[in-house]
Parts: sequence; structure tokens; C-alpha cells
Amino acid sequence: MRLSWQQGPLSPGAIGRFLVPEPLPQRLLYAEPLRRRMRVRFGGTWIADSEHVLLLFEPGHYPITYFPDGDIAPNALERIEHTTRHRDFGLTSRYTVRAGDKSACRGAWRHIEPPNYASELQGRIAFAWPAMDAFYEEDERIVGHAADSYHRINIRQSSRRLVVRHRDRIIADTKRPLVLYESGFAPRRYVARPDIDQSALTPVQHQTFCPYKGLCNYYDIGDAHLAASSYPDAYAQVGRISNFVSFEPDPLSVQLDGVQLRLEPGQTVIPHGPDRDLDVEQVTVKQP
Repeated sequence: MRLSWQQGPLSPGAIGRFLVPEPLPQRLLYAEPLRRRMRVRFGGTWIADSEHVLLLFEPGHYPITYFPDGDIAPNALERIEHTTRHRDFGLTSRYTVRAGDKSACRGAWRHIEPPNYASELQGRIAFAWPAMDAFYEEDERIVGHAADSYHRINIRQSSRRLVVRHRDRIIADTKRPLVLYESGFAPRRYVARPDIDQSALTPVQHQTFCPYKGLCNYYDIGDAHLAASSYPDAYAQVGRISNFVSFEPDPLSVQLDGVQLRLEPGQTVIPHGPDRDLDVEQVTVKQP
């Protein structure tokens, strides 16, 4: 599950609840060792390299990685006068990150005196993800954001009939949809191209990026804007959905075994563009 994003148990939009006798705090934060080697690339050099990274889950945010002071390159950080105050951890100092001729103002931060309940953050530095050149786990580049260790995707073959209509026109009719179950999201159904009237799909100049699935393309169907989407070259872990098409149940009529589907809570994806304006090749090929 995604702990703190979309509908994960620590997110504001959680669909489940903790079965406890007393109410829990509205904001639950969770930290644990990442247990993976992570490195940070900036200005043509490695500025951080650690096997002791701490992963912080904060409600409504992607996971954040904190590096021990001792695993950061000397002279890579220059403290600036500007400080902020974190709502849970208190006063936070900001740093300019420098390497070679490159610098990133406010590219890193440290919680100066975190409360006792967050003592794990003492002596640790977090780097602003978009400000750095790249993050790696071992020798593979991680794009988008730090991987959520509780995120999971399952794809299942189904024989249920899925019919998609735009007004009176049948756009797709299949008895072999793939169902993608992704932590924090409602199920999504994907249809093979031979079962689609592809003349109804109008490609648009719009892409989003998922760190777990890859680059996603979109289509208009008549006057229904961004009514369908597809991962033309999904990552190997979810390669079964490559070039399949998913249809939105709000602007279209999508029926499963004759039952009208509606936009479920959590089905609306909060997208973000390709990490650091990476092009298609950089996003789809993770090897350095």
C-alpha cells in the first residue's frame, strides 16, 4: 500500500480506518530505514552515498529520504540564513548545495532540533528532489520521487464484458480486459487495441509520468477531453498493460457486465509531468 499518498492509511483521504478504541491523531507520520543503497548526483559528482537512508512518510506527500551527515560529501552543503518551521518537527535550516560550478539554493534542509518522538531525524539531511541532477538506488536511476516501499501493483486477467460508449457510439467491447490494482487507487481496466474502435481515439499533446508504470499518453474521444490513456511502453514490471487503453468512466459510458461504472474515490490520479523535464528516452531507460 502507499502509506501516505492518495488513499493510503496515513493519507488524508484514507478509505480504511485503524480499528483502535481511541481516536488517532489526524496526522500520523512514519519513518523507517530504507535498507537500500541510495546515491545523489549533482554537478557531475556524487554528493551523497549511503546505505543508512531514512524514509519519511508524511500525510499527503511522497516519501522523503534523509541521509546521515557522515554520508554527504565534504563542502557540498552551505548553510544559509533562511529558515522555515515544519509543523511537526519545528525549526528547519536550509542549505545551498554546491558541486563544481553548479549550485542549488535551498536544495537541502535539516530539522535543527526535532522533538524526542522524531529523534531519528537528528543529524540527517534531506535533498529537494527536483533540485538535484539524479537519485540512484545502487546503479539504477530513480525518477519521479523516492520509491514507496509499500507500493504494489497487481494485474489480473478478467473475462467480464467491458463496453465503452461515447453517446451512441461503441468505442470498445471486450471480454478480456486486464484489471490493474494499484495501492492507493481504485481498480483500472485496460483494453487491448483489437477490441477498440481506434478511429475514435484522437491523440493529444499531453503526457504524465508514473514512477511505477512509465510515461502515459492521452486521447480525446469526440468532445470528451482526455477520456482515454495508455502506457505505450510500460515498465517491465507492468509490461502486460503496454499499449492497452484505459477509459475514464466520467466523460464516457463504461459498463462492466451491464453495470454502469462511476468515478470512484481514489480513481482520479494526481499526475505530475516527467521528472525534471526528462525526455522519453531518459524516463524509460533507467540504467546510468
